[in-house]
Amino acid sequence: MPPMSDDAPKDALTQADDEATLKKMGYAQELARRMSGFSNFAISLSIICILAGCITSFQVGYCTVGGASIGLCWPLVCLFSLMVALTMGQVASAFPTAGGLYHWASILGGRGWGWMTAWFNLAGLITVLAAINAGTYDFVVGAFQIQVGSHPKIVKTAGVTLITLTQAVCNHRGIRLTTILTDFSGYLILAVSVLLTGVLLWHSPGIHLGRLVTFTNYTGLPPGDDMVFPKTGSVAWAFALGALLPAYTITGFDASAHTSEETVGAAKNVPRGIVRSVLVSSLFGWAMLIAIVLAIPNMDDAAAQGPNVFYWIMRSALSAPLAVTFFVGITVAQYLCGLATLTSASRMAYAFARDGGLPFSGAMRRVSPTARTPSVAIWTVSIVGILFMAFIPYATIAAVCAVFLYISYVLPTAIGFFAHGRTWTAMGPWQIGRWYRPLAALSVVGCLFLIVIGMQPPNEQAAYIVGGAVALLALTWFAFVRKRFQGPPATVLAKK
Repeated sequence: MPPMSDDAPKDALTQADDEATLKKMGYAQELARRMSGFSNFAISLSIICILAGCITSFQVGYCTVGGASIGLCWPLVCLFSLMVALTMGQVASAFPTAGGLYHWASILGGRGWGWMTAWFNLAGLITVLAAINAGTYDFVVGAFQIQVGSHPKIVKTAGVTLITLTQAVCNHRGIRLTTILTDFSGYLILAVSVLLTGVLLWHSPGIHLGRLVTFTNYTGLPPGDDMVFPKTGSVAWAFALGALLPAYTITGFDASAHTSEETVGAAKNVPRGIVRSVLVSSLFGWAMLIAIVLAIPNMDDAAAQGPNVFYWIMRSALSAPLAVTFFVGITVAQYLCGLATLTSASRMAYAFARDGGLPFSGAMRRVSPTARTPSVAIWTVSIVGILFMAFIPYATIAAVCAVFLYISYVLPTAIGFFAHGRTWTAMGPWQIGRWYRPLAALSVVGCLFLIVIGMQPPNEQAAYIVGGAVALLALTWFAFVRKRFQGPPATVLAKK
């Protein structure tokens, strides 16, 4: 038997406290609690994955106002994301359960708000899974210049299906394997982003920092079907559209909350994981994006590349072997990003089904007795994500998932604004004190702005999807669910 480390008794005591807290909230410890504080941080870092969002959606920022979208718009939106993370962290510390946002909204505002938040969050996580895996497929095809033949849609669906199902197999096998992979992903993301930043700066035509504050209206490019945004004469509006790049990239940090019941020392480590993942991703992502812009040989020629702009920059700035090496590292990181997203989405589905919130909840809440994972939820989320990808364009999926997720992030925050210090007085060990309410108010305003931006052409289909979802949820709640759905156990609702 290997010797027990000095931290083992402490970890065992902390885990016992975690399980006692969960029991007081009305739940048994069904999932395996094996994640460390770093692992909790790493899973959110893996889902944010600056090597996915920053790269597969680079054109969404650049083809608005050029370098200024990276130099100015990225940090502004990341400040908004950090405010959301700080307010989310305070609530997560007080209520450390796998239900995360769903439980918070139920506790602070009632089961109706909780039910609505759960559906927005689950829809956001499933659509972000579809967006990540579709983006991974597109990246592989574009980076390695793969010819897909005369039926690209069928080939893409098959490719994304293969990616998603292998991620489901890994998740099904247990949190231990998933944690090993997401821990590795955290290190990989930081290492590749730092190396890519350094190499691109070294090979740049010059450190022309003025590019980062220069506004050039690139809307309407490239001409033809690959146009990123329709032409607009307003540079201010084009700048606002560029907010979609950071908004789509800095999402998924609620994964730290969804794995609360698998994290040791959840009341402290979960909020730390949320905030640190956003802060680290924002800074490392900004540095990497700046290096990409500085490495561009010609700004106008880059904008004309549209969705292929990143590959064009890499091939223009670097030798073929070096570019391919980075492409391989980025592909692995994107695959693990989807793996972590599936973990988060399946835990959300499991927690909601545990309280009877989903169709076929009895099956969806089942936990594998050997792997101790929510196996039915894992496979269901995987299949729904594949179906969504098969029918909705990538750019629209990215916009929809960002809108859905930030609505689910901000609903508990908005409710908490009114409950803080009134009906909500029992805080967790991690909190931001008097800053909670002003940051909550700013988060709500920022979310409303994001909703408007996310529904603009060519993503107007997002308006129909989001609007239809709101109408359907409201109708379903008042017509069918309100009298049936009981929400979290009474002991959870009492913990405020």
